[in-house]
Amino acid sequence: MIDDLFSIEKYAYRTSPIHRLDARVKLLLTLAVIIAAVAVPYSPKVIDLAVVFFLFFAALWAVSQLPVQVYAQRLVLILPFGIFLIIFQIFVKNRYYDIFHPIVSLPFGIEIYAESVEFASILFAKFIVCISFIILLSSTTRMQDLVEASGRLGLPKEFTLPLGMMIRYLFVFAEMFLKIRSALETRCFDPLDRRLPYRYRLLQIGYTIGMIFVRSYEQGERTYTSMLCRGYGNDSGMHLRRRPLHLREAAFLACSILFIVTVTIVIYLAP
Repeated sequence: MIDDLFSIEKYAYRTSPIHRLDARVKLLLTLAVIIAAVAVPYSPKVIDLAVVFFLFFAALWAVSQLPVQVYAQRLVLILPFGIFLIIFQIFVKNRYYDIFHPIVSLPFGIEIYAESVEFASILFAKFIVCISFIILLSSTTRMQDLVEASGRLGLPKEFTLPLGMMIRYLFVFAEMFLKIRSALETRCFDPLDRRLPYRYRLLQIGYTIGMIFVRSYEQGERTYTSMLCRGYGNDSGMHLRRRPLHLREAAFLACSILFIVTVTIVIYLAP
């Protein structure tokens, strides 16, 4: 996973109409979809809304010229964080229904209800739509551009400056970890080798984690000292160049927001 960190932005450096869009446009578009998907009350109408939003996402992904495998791989990595909570819902009587009809009876008095399955499907639809647009945002926008866009949109400097520093030095700490791991491999240490005593392996892994913390602390001290020498203080902040939106970017954002709002209202008010 640490090795993949150095290639996490590989696809964000490509060129396409979506990549060239201002990061503020993509960030606001993603937030608009998430707010619309979450704001609609739990009902079967959410499925129709999710289908429309996903088709919108698919069109944007096609314009970005990114492989479908990239979306599938990143979705699979994120899916476990929400799928277990969604699956758990089929066993629970939630507050959105008054009457429950069991469809499957399991041992120990556990039952699966039709209404709970419907609720889990609605929750899954919202989850997929929100995650898909977040994947689109992260796959077509560089991390530094995303932080700068947040600052231009009004995110306080107390957030933008630490985020910018974290992105910059995350790769430094990852390189430290790779050096430590290389040193362990040259000494023929494998934490998964069952021929070594379990306690010895656990002790060496603990030493490695402790060494990373110590080196991170030392790097942080050196970085902070360098910042003080360059005039860093309480009033310091990230420098954000003025960058007005182009007419086509503003038009695309306005049309996208109008589309999202219109579709949400029409589907919500539909009988």
